[in-house]
Amino acid sequence: MLQIFIRKFLEVTLFLLFITFVSFLFVRLAPGDPALTILNVDELSVSQEQVEALREDMGFNKPLLVQYGLWLFNFVQLDFGQSYVTGQPVIDMIATGLPATLELAAGAMLVMLVVSIPLGSLSALYRNSWIDHISRYASIVGAAIPSFWLGLIFINIFGAQLNWLPTMGRNGLVSLILPSLTLGLAISSVYVRLLRSSLLDSLGQEFIRAARARGLSEMRIFFVHALRHSLPPVITVFGVSLGSLIGGVVVIEVLFAYPGVGKMVVDAIRQRDYPLIQGYILVMAVIVFVVNTCVDIFYRYLNPEMKLKERNTQS
Repeated sequence: MLQIFIRKFLEVTLFLLFITFVSFLFVRLAPGDPALTILNVDELSVSQEQVEALREDMGFNKPLLVQYGLWLFNFVQLDFGQSYVTGQPVIDMIATGLPATLELAAGAMLVMLVVSIPLGSLSALYRNSWIDHISRYASIVGAAIPSFWLGLIFINIFGAQLNWLPTMGRNGLVSLILPSLTLGLAISSVYVRLLRSSLLDSLGQEFIRAARARGLSEMRIFFVHALRHSLPPVITVFGVSLGSLIGGVVVIEVLFAYPGVGKMVVDAIRQRDYPLIQGYILVMAVIVFVVNTCVDIFYRYLNPEMKLKERNTQS
């Protein structure tokens, strides 16, 4: 147990060091002068002495490794710095916008589950039927349509034409419907096809034939045996594609003017707000790491074959 804890601790430490260094390097090497951006002026309207004084004050004139070391020292103390634009602590700004982003991600995942599990299951149960054909064609079309284009269609139909749903801002659950539908439908096509393929593979296994031979009902065979055996590949892909989901959240937040950290970081990139960009990357990286760790644990629970292999290895 102690060895597993030490290994996980080393993995987290190396992961955070790599992510923070790469993000710090990429942000600092971006073209343009951050001092002029912070001053919100051009080169002709400010003296060189003022620009150099700001660079000195912000530490921009130090070597990159020194800047990274100072930032890392503050990060270890849970100090993400202050926004260059607003002057507020970065951790407070992220904490303000993160609940809205998590709400949107949770809503998209709910839509994905509601769409992909029934369609994938029906497509596998009624293979080569009209249900299967419609499900496969719909998943292909869903994978081909960009999420921002689908969002524009929803805005035009349900917002501008019918005036049924709000298209901007965050005002209760009703304002979450269109963004969640847009992102959830965009990612569900992958899981419909994956669940169908995994279910077809499971339904052809020996343990399914053995369950039918024991006289178990088809409903029990499907939900207790086949569906559970089919979920590990789907869960694994979800852990891998979580980064794409976070990227999709950023696009949808900008499209629907949803006040989450995604829209916040897009504004920060435009304004070269280094501390906020780095804080966002770090928080999202930690969330991805935690979710993938939970996926690994859940995968072990759902996959009895892995448990058996681990027991054989230990014995």
